[in-house]
Amino acid sequence: MGRPAERGARVAVVLAGSWRAAPPLLDVSARDLIDVAPLLLQTGAASLGWWKVRRSPVASCTAAKELHDAYRLFALQAVLHEQRVAKAFAALRAAGVEAILGKGWAIARQYPDPGLRPYGDVDLYVRPAQHAAAVAALEDPPREGIDLHRGLAQLDDRPADEVFARSRVESLHGVEVRVFGAEDHIRLLALHMLRHGVLRPLWLCDVALALESRPPDFDWRVFASGSRRRLAWVRSAFALAHALLGARLDGVPMPEGAARPPRWLVPAVLRQWSAFVPPHGSRAPMAASLRHPAAFVRGLLLRWPNPVEATVGVGGPFNRMPRLPFQIGDCLLRTAQFARRLAVER
Repeated sequence: MGRPAERGARVAVVLAGSWRAAPPLLDVSARDLIDVAPLLLQTGAASLGWWKVRRSPVASCTAAKELHDAYRLFALQAVLHEQRVAKAFAALRAAGVEAILGKGWAIARQYPDPGLRPYGDVDLYVRPAQHAAAVAALEDPPREGIDLHRGLAQLDDRPADEVFARSRVESLHGVEVRVFGAEDHIRLLALHMLRHGVLRPLWLCDVALALESRPPDFDWRVFASGSRRRLAWVRSAFALAHALLGARLDGVPMPEGAARPPRWLVPAVLRQWSAFVPPHGSRAPMAASLRHPAAFVRGLLLRWPNPVEATVGVGGPFNRMPRLPFQIGDCLLRTAQFARRLAVER
């Protein structure tokens, strides 16, 4: 596995099965927990860490108490976030806009405790024809923390009418909130995670939870519809959740060999989890560092795509091939896009 991935492997051990009501017993030393606690805190997985640690011999150590404090905070924030979701849907419905909620509360409600899955932005997906009306409804009064998607993002390989027809309406604080159907949501969760290089271990826990809590009427034919390449990516995400976190694949139809991730995938993710990397939205813009060579180099290094992000970025397969060509190709694509934006701005 190699030394660079050892810390990430300890993160995986702590989080394995942590999304379950009764997670497996954890056997780690206080020293190991102290080592990974900062990563759990930085990546939003602290609550799940506490859920797993709380009945272990190290539950009274300082690091465990920090995780417990984070859980308490997230439990309080969950109430505020739920109110924000309900208000957003009430405003949209008053404007005649029908939206679907993805990620965030849509997956948090499936965890055994509301404080286990923190989230910030409220991801709403609307038909392109209703996007302008949705923007107006959410700007009066302004509602912060709303990520409004024009269309279905990673689900745009499926007919929108069918996705909306499969969606389900849940009640939240007396407001009807529309969420994706299980077959669409699990695919969205996996594709979003892969597109961002499995940057946060929490996202892989989401995929594992969605797998294990799928409803009895889950339709695997609907799940498999759309892009075959994206379907293969999602199956790789399932294999990764099984290999790293012990997600159960019982009843999951996987082609021969698909349940085993390619040899490069697990080490690549564990290396990613071994050090905190700020998410894309919180990084300093590259344009601001053009006149500062040292800052520009640091920005380039920070944006060097990991093997997962690069594979999805160039639309490649999760096969046995080396990842460096995909990483170079993705970097070149991003550089070209940056140059075009810069030219337009000037």
